[in-house]
Amino acid sequence: MVDLARARRFLWLQHRLPKALLTRLAGAFARWEGGWVTTLAIRAFVAVFKVDLSEAVETRPEAFPRFNAFFTRDLKPGARSWPEASTVLASPCDGALSAQGPIRTGQLFQAKGIDYSAAALLAGDATAYNDGAFATIYLAPRDYHQIHMPLAGTLTALRYVPGDLFSVNPATAATRPGLFARNERVVLEFETPGGPFALVLVGALIVGAMRTRWTGRVTDESAARWRQGGDAEVARGEALGAFELGSTVIVLLSERLRGTLGKDWQPRDPGAPLRLGEALLAR
Repeated sequence: MVDLARARRFLWLQHRLPKALLTRLAGAFARWEGGWVTTLAIRAFVAVFKVDLSEAVETRPEAFPRFNAFFTRDLKPGARSWPEASTVLASPCDGALSAQGPIRTGQLFQAKGIDYSAAALLAGDATAYNDGAFATIYLAPRDYHQIHMPLAGTLTALRYVPGDLFSVNPATAATRPGLFARNERVVLEFETPGGPFALVLVGALIVGAMRTRWTGRVTDESAARWRQGGDAEVARGEALGAFELGSTVIVLLSERLRGTLGKDWQPRDPGAPLRLGEALLAR
């Protein structure tokens, strides 16, 4: 349960912080090969946020030359499992399921009393998602921060959308209207035989960058270069990219695809932990 009074004070503070400067500084530190300083920072981060390094390919903090290398670490083979049926929509990441439900009249639920527009979130045409469904997944600092393909399909659009850099934690989501549609983000849209879906990677305060396998760090220029290359086929489970520090992923399904995959969400409490590869929809 979010303490709204504390959340509003945190939002007030964020309005006054030099968010872009703080984020650039955090990104610079995360890319710096700082030797023992980097190792000390990683050890402190692991201890404070209770990061489970035993499931990573590299388990020793001193083996990571940069903080980003630790934060975007690879998992050991078999650390996550996927549904046997290839048509099951799986979670694209680790995190906590903060919101889910239908897309009604082009609106998504953000928090109690707050909705926002799918068209604003996508920074483009959202009619394909009318009467579809969505899920919002918040990645905490301890989570695995690579993003994977939740369902096989063809990448048809990749857009970088500049924006604010407010925190995306539950406290800010409960108090800042349109948070996810106003923050910096990367929009990935896919086509499948059952219909289209989208993944939106939302940037945030202290998130150094978002990157994809096609662009590296996503910018206007790298997104434009991808458009020149055309569509890309992607298998379920393939790595799509990563956050350099934590944030949020939003999954949007078209009505047609939702009907093909299953109309009901797997029952979970708000904020329930979610693992990469877990089924999001029930038949």
